[in-house]
Amino acid sequence: MEKKKKIKNMTKLIVTIPVYNEEENLARVIKEVPRRIPGIDRVEVLVFDDGSTDQSRDIAKVAGADYVFYHHHNKGLAITFKDALWTALKLQADFIVNTDGDNHYDQSRIPDLVKPLLTSGADITVGSRRVAELEYMPFWNKYLNRLGSFILTKWVGLPALDVSSGFRGYTKEAALRLGVYSLHTYVHTTLLSAQDSNLNIIEVPIKARPVSRKSRLIKNIPSHLWKAGLNIVRNIALFRPLRFFGFTAGVLFVLGIVPIIRFVFYFLANEGNGHIQSLILAGVLVILSFNSLMLGLLGSSLGWSRKVNEEVLYFLKKRVLARAEQPYHPQFNNTNQQKENQAYSVLDQEKIKERLKSLGYLD
Repeated sequence: MEKKKKIKNMTKLIVTIPVYNEEENLARVIKEVPRRIPGIDRVEVLVFDDGSTDQSRDIAKVAGADYVFYHHHNKGLAITFKDALWTALKLQADFIVNTDGDNHYDQSRIPDLVKPLLTSGADITVGSRRVAELEYMPFWNKYLNRLGSFILTKWVGLPALDVSSGFRGYTKEAALRLGVYSLHTYVHTTLLSAQDSNLNIIEVPIKARPVSRKSRLIKNIPSHLWKAGLNIVRNIALFRPLRFFGFTAGVLFVLGIVPIIRFVFYFLANEGNGHIQSLILAGVLVILSFNSLMLGLLGSSLGWSRKVNEEVLYFLKKRVLARAEQPYHPQFNNTNQQKENQAYSVLDQEKIKERLKSLGYLD
């Protein structure tokens, strides 16, 4: 009885790695994860493959990942992160650290992310890369990262963080409360969701490595600028509707005042008949300003409804986890994955080992 109780109270950390075609770097990432961390009884690695077309999934198995799950087709980083987080919770994780499969982050610093979660009352830790000091990062990438951080810290009120960093640690409580409201990337929306839930976010300075391959999110600057900008605006409108639409209403109202002043000036000079268009423009702008303010008030009201729904979802998640008598293993619920694991023969392992040798992982 005492032995069972001791096992049940073991503290587990699961390191989640969302991947898509990362066969060249994934083994290095997995092997660099420290398996002994002060305050943690067990460290496990969970790789969630987003429909890779290379051998990422098989390399993850050979390299030592404890769990390898996958999507049958590519669904995007945000959904993969969300699925990996929920799977880690079902595997009874007490703490979760998320890192990238491209070896951009130094996995040996994972204990530094975990320590504040254990000792400082942090709910979330963010590995800050000090983007301004990264000499190898292309100018546009660095500029867009800093611009996103500036907008979210100065206008939305987030702490001064590297908001685009995916190297983060979460407590179980934080992971249960996080919402992912994006299909593009999870990094911004999860921070806003965390702040909205009054979670304690702490920054941990880290160093990052250059990435040899091209960015999967930044395929070209105009496309990324549009997607990232739209994502930030959408999240600000979602989490800070009154501030966003109130600001828009203020701008439109000021613009509407200008043609009114112009019309009054000519009207007092007995020339008002020729400048009626100024009055029409002013009316349109003031009406738009009023509509924008109403949208802000409506969005603020809907925000309270969203919070109620999030609270309901939080308790439903806790109930699902509490009722699980055995550690959750998604492969048991997926016949194809179960058959694939059963068919993973010694011959398959030898093929993957040969591939690892060709990539320089094995002697």
